[in-house]
Amino acid sequence: MSQSTLDDDELFGEAASEIRADVEEHLDAARAELPDPESIWEVEAENTLGVLNALRGTLDVGDAEDHLRDARKWYTMGQRADAFDDADDLEEELEALTEAMEDIVEAREKVGELASTVPQLRSLLDDLHADAEAEGAGDDTDDVEEAEADGGEDEEEEEDEE
Repeated sequence: MSQSTLDDDELFGEAASEIRADVEEHLDAARAELPDPESIWEVEAENTLGVLNALRGTLDVGDAEDHLRDARKWYTMGQRADAFDDADDLEEELEALTEAMEDIVEAREKVGELASTVPQLRSLLDDLHADAEAEGAGDDTDDVEEAEADGGEDEEEEEDEE
């Protein structure tokens, strides 16, 4: 084996180690950007919309998607270069983080949809209740007018009898 081949193998080994380290760093950074489990469970707000908006903000993955993309990019590069002796652990972690990220992003979208629906629903219910109260008040007004009409006749009859 020539000296240059030994140096190339040594350099390739170093590069492979650096690639693996880069993948692991990006995976760690992506995991660190994910929401804290307690932050999505315990939310302080004064109303439903506040809870939904707080939850939506908590479900923001920040730079986690970018870190995951970079991890996947370096992993793919290492795989294609056959630089990893054993990369099963990296592949499993990439898959687990990708699935978690997809679930979190999907949940955030659903919460966002619900947060935009709740004010519309409240407005609709306010209108329906206001209409029902107006109809009920109209019925009460009719009863009062009828009673006054009857009462007015009775008073006139009593005055005529005297």
